[in-house]
Amino acid sequence: MKTRTFLQALAAGAALALAGRPALAQTWPARPVKFVVPFPAGSATDLAARLMANALTGALGQPVVVDNKPGAGGSIAAMEVVRAAADGHTLLFSSNSAMASNVALLKSMPYDPRKDLAPVAAVGENMLVLMVRSEHPARSLQEFVEQARQRPGKVTAGYGSSSSQICIAVLNKLARLDLQPVPYKGIPLAVNDVLAGTVDATFADLGNAMAQAKGGRLRALGTTAPKRSALTPDWPALAELAPGFDVTAWFAIAGPAALPREIADRLNTAVAQALRTPEVRDKLAGIGIQPLVMTAPELKGFVEREVAKWVRLARDAEVQAE
Repeated sequence: MKTRTFLQALAAGAALALAGRPALAQTWPARPVKFVVPFPAGSATDLAARLMANALTGALGQPVVVDNKPGAGGSIAAMEVVRAAADGHTLLFSSNSAMASNVALLKSMPYDPRKDLAPVAAVGENMLVLMVRSEHPARSLQEFVEQARQRPGKVTAGYGSSSSQICIAVLNKLARLDLQPVPYKGIPLAVNDVLAGTVDATFADLGNAMAQAKGGRLRALGTTAPKRSALTPDWPALAELAPGFDVTAWFAIAGPAALPREIADRLNTAVAQALRTPEVRDKLAGIGIQPLVMTAPELKGFVEREVAKWVRLARDAEVQAE
C-alpha cells in the first residue's frame, strides 16, 4: 500500500510539473531580460544585440536591455550567463567567439560552450573586411600583399575578436605573409588604432567597414567570404587572391545550460518572427548582417559543427592557443 501511495504521489507530481510547463513560458519574462554582450559598444555584436533588443521588447512585453562585458575573448560575458539563474532573464548575445571559436584559441576555458550554454536562437551572419587607413600606400589588395611581403614581420594587424584573429592567421598562411597580430578588446578599438596609424590594418565587420569606407577614413581591400558581397560588389573577395580564404562570423542567443525548453522555444519563435519582418531585415542589412533563422535544436547542431570548423581553421593556419 505504501509503495502504491508513493507511486501515485510521484505520478501526480510529474503530471503537475508537465501541466505547469506551458504556464512557465506564458509567465516568462516576469521582469526585464538582459542580453550580455561580449564586445564593446559599436561592435557588430553590440549593434545586432541592440537592434534585436528593440525588436523583442514589444513581442515579449518586457524591456530587453544590453549589458556589454568585453574581455577575455568573450569568456567574461559567457561566464556571467553560465552562472546566472536559468530563468530566461539573463542571456548571452554573442558572435561565434564565445559560443564556438574560443575552443580553438584559448588553452584554458572556464566553460565549455557545448555543455554550459543552451543555444536558443540564431540571429545572422556576416563577413569581415581587410581595412587600411585611406592614406595607406596600398591602393588594392594586390599592392597590400606585395608591400607586406617586402616587410616581413613589420606590418601590424589589429584584431578584436576570434574571427578577426583567425582572418589574420589565414591570410598569413594563404598569401605567405608575416603580419604581426595585435589584440584588442573589440574591433572598434582596433579600427580606432588603424585610423590613428598605430597599427597598419585590421579586419572589421562588414557594417563597420561600410561606415568607415563611406566616411572616407578607411579603405577596404578585400572581404573574407568566398564571394563578393551584394552590399559591396566592388570590394574583392580575399579568395580571389588567396584561394581557399573563407571566414565568416555569426551571431546567436544562448542561455544557461538548464534553461527550460519552453522559454527557449518562446524566445526562438519571437526572434524568428522578428527576423522575417522587412524592417528588421533592412536594419540588419544596414550593418552588414544576413538574417539566419534556426530552431533551437538546429542551432545546437550548428554550434557543434562550428566548434569543429574553427578548430580546423586554427590548426590549418597554425594558430597557437593562448
